[in-house]
Amino acid sequence: MREVEEMVCFDLYAASRAMTGLYRPLLDPLGLTYPQYLVLLSLPEEGSCTVGELAERLDLDHGTTSPLLRRMETAGLLVRRRAAHDERVVEVGLTPAGRATRARLDDVQCAVQDAVGMRAADLADLQDSLKTLTSRVRDLAEGRER
Repeated sequence: MREVEEMVCFDLYAASRAMTGLYRPLLDPLGLTYPQYLVLLSLPEEGSCTVGELAERLDLDHGTTSPLLRRMETAGLLVRRRAAHDERVVEVGLTPAGRATRARLDDVQCAVQDAVGMRAADLADLQDSLKTLTSRVRDLAEGRER
Protein backbone atom coordinates (compact mmCIF):
# COMPACT_ATOMS: atom_id res chain seq x y z
CA MET A 1 0.00 0.00 0.00
CA ARG A 2 1.22 3.50 -0.85
CA GLU A 3 2.07 6.02 1.83
CA VAL A 4 -0.45 8.83 2.09
CA GLU A 5 2.23 11.38 1.20
CA GLU A 6 2.63 9.67 -2.19
CA MET A 7 -1.04 9.98 -3.14
CA VAL A 8 -2.33 12.73 -5.44
CA CYS A 9 -5.59 12.90 -3.48
CA PHE A 10 -3.63 13.80 -0.33
CA ASP A 11 -1.66 16.50 -2.15
CA LEU A 12 -4.90 18.01 -3.46
CA TYR A 13 -6.44 17.91 0.02
CA ALA A 14 -3.35 19.47 1.63
CA ALA A 15 -3.13 22.17 -1.06
CA SER A 16 -6.82 23.02 -0.64
CA ARG A 17 -6.45 23.36 3.13
CA ALA A 18 -3.29 25.44 2.75
CA MET A 19 -4.91 27.80 0.26
CA THR A 20 -8.00 28.24 2.41
CA GLY A 21 -5.70 28.91 5.38
CA LEU A 22 -3.83 31.53 3.38
CA TYR A 23 -7.09 33.38 2.69
CA ARG A 24 -8.39 33.26 6.29
CA PRO A 25 -6.35 36.15 7.78
CA LEU A 26 -7.09 38.26 4.71
CA LEU A 27 -10.84 37.63 4.83
CA ASP A 28 -11.37 37.77 8.61
CA PRO A 29 -11.10 41.59 8.75
CA LEU A 30 -13.81 41.75 6.07
CA GLY A 31 -16.03 39.40 8.05
CA LEU A 32 -15.97 36.82 5.25
CA THR A 33 -15.41 33.10 5.03
CA TYR A 34 -13.78 31.63 1.94
CA PRO A 35 -17.13 30.40 0.48
CA GLN A 36 -18.63 33.87 1.06
CA TYR A 37 -15.63 35.38 -0.74
CA LEU A 38 -16.33 33.15 -3.73
CA VAL A 39 -20.00 34.17 -3.73
CA LEU A 40 -19.11 37.86 -3.76
CA LEU A 41 -16.71 37.33 -6.65
CA SER A 42 -19.30 35.30 -8.58
CA LEU A 43 -22.25 37.67 -8.31
CA PRO A 44 -22.60 40.34 -10.99
CA GLU A 45 -21.53 43.82 -9.87
CA GLU A 46 -24.91 45.16 -10.95
CA GLY A 47 -28.08 43.16 -11.42
CA SER A 48 -28.57 39.63 -10.23
CA CYS A 49 -28.33 35.95 -11.07
CA THR A 50 -30.39 33.00 -9.96
CA VAL A 51 -29.46 30.82 -7.02
CA GLY A 52 -29.20 27.92 -9.46
CA GLU A 53 -26.76 29.79 -11.70
CA LEU A 54 -24.66 30.76 -8.70
CA ALA A 55 -24.66 27.21 -7.32
CA GLU A 56 -23.58 25.85 -10.70
CA ARG A 57 -20.83 28.46 -11.09
CA LEU A 58 -19.45 27.60 -7.65
CA ASP A 59 -20.10 23.86 -7.90
CA LEU A 60 -22.28 23.87 -4.78
CA ASP A 61 -25.42 21.90 -4.01
CA HIS A 62 -28.67 23.48 -2.85
CA GLY A 63 -28.16 22.31 0.73
CA THR A 64 -24.90 24.24 0.91
CA THR A 65 -25.97 27.28 -1.10
CA SER A 66 -29.14 28.25 0.79
CA PRO A 67 -27.62 28.56 4.30
CA LEU A 68 -24.57 30.33 2.87
CA LEU A 69 -26.74 32.91 1.11
CA ARG A 70 -29.01 33.28 4.14
CA ARG A 71 -26.00 34.18 6.34
CA MET A 72 -24.75 36.66 3.76
CA GLU A 73 -28.20 38.23 3.48
CA THR A 74 -28.37 38.56 7.28
CA ALA A 75 -24.95 40.27 7.15
CA GLY A 76 -26.36 42.77 4.63
CA LEU A 77 -24.11 41.72 1.74
CA LEU A 78 -26.79 40.47 -0.63
CA VAL A 79 -30.51 40.28 -1.18
CA ARG A 80 -32.57 37.32 -2.33
CA ARG A 81 -35.92 37.76 -4.04
CA ARG A 82 -38.39 35.71 -6.03
CA ALA A 83 -38.18 36.28 -9.78
CA ALA A 84 -41.13 38.20 -11.21
CA HIS A 85 -41.39 35.84 -14.18
CA ASP A 86 -41.40 32.65 -12.06
CA GLU A 87 -41.82 32.60 -8.28
CA ARG A 88 -40.03 29.24 -8.07
CA VAL A 89 -36.83 31.01 -9.12
CA VAL A 90 -34.84 32.97 -6.53
CA GLU A 91 -32.54 35.74 -7.70
CA VAL A 92 -29.53 37.01 -5.77
CA GLY A 93 -27.95 40.44 -6.03
CA LEU A 94 -25.39 42.51 -4.14
CA THR A 95 -26.44 45.25 -1.75
CA PRO A 96 -24.46 48.50 -1.57
CA ALA A 97 -22.55 46.98 1.38
CA GLY A 98 -21.87 43.86 -0.71
CA ARG A 99 -20.55 45.97 -3.58
CA ALA A 100 -18.32 47.92 -1.17
CA THR A 101 -16.93 44.69 0.27
CA ARG A 102 -16.44 43.24 -3.20
CA ALA A 103 -14.41 46.33 -4.18
CA ARG A 104 -11.93 45.42 -1.43
CA LEU A 105 -11.39 41.87 -2.73
CA ASP A 106 -8.81 42.78 -5.39
CA ASP A 107 -6.35 43.44 -2.55
CA VAL A 108 -7.02 39.96 -1.18
CA GLN A 109 -6.29 38.28 -4.50
CA CYS A 110 -3.11 40.31 -5.02
CA ALA A 111 -1.88 39.39 -1.53
CA VAL A 112 -2.52 35.69 -2.21
CA GLN A 113 -0.72 35.77 -5.56
CA ASP A 114 2.26 37.51 -3.96
CA ALA A 115 2.33 35.03 -1.06
CA VAL A 116 2.19 31.98 -3.34
CA GLY A 117 5.23 33.24 -5.23
CA MET A 118 4.62 31.25 -8.41
CA ARG A 119 4.96 32.65 -11.91
CA ALA A 120 1.68 33.47 -13.64
CA ALA A 121 2.41 30.89 -16.36
CA ASP A 122 3.02 28.16 -13.77
CA LEU A 123 -0.22 29.02 -11.98
CA ALA A 124 -2.11 28.94 -15.28
CA ASP A 125 -0.64 25.49 -16.07
CA LEU A 126 -1.58 24.25 -12.61
CA GLN A 127 -5.11 25.56 -13.00
CA ASP A 128 -5.48 23.89 -16.40
CA SER A 129 -4.26 20.58 -14.94
CA LEU A 130 -6.69 20.84 -12.02
CA LYS A 131 -9.61 21.59 -14.36
CA THR A 132 -8.71 18.58 -16.50
CA LEU A 133 -8.45 16.35 -13.44
CA THR A 134 -11.77 17.60 -12.07
CA SER A 135 -13.51 17.00 -15.38
CA ARG A 136 -12.14 13.47 -15.70
CA VAL A 137 -13.04 12.52 -12.14
CA ARG A 138 -16.56 13.91 -12.55
CA ASP A 139 -17.03 12.02 -15.78
CA LEU A 140 -15.96 8.81 -14.04
CA ALA A 141 -18.29 9.46 -11.12
CA GLU A 142 -21.17 10.03 -13.52
CA GLY A 143 -20.40 6.84 -15.43
CA ARG A 144 -19.05 8.51 -18.56
CA GLU A 145 -15.87 7.12 -20.00
CA ARG A 146 -13.17 9.20 -21.59
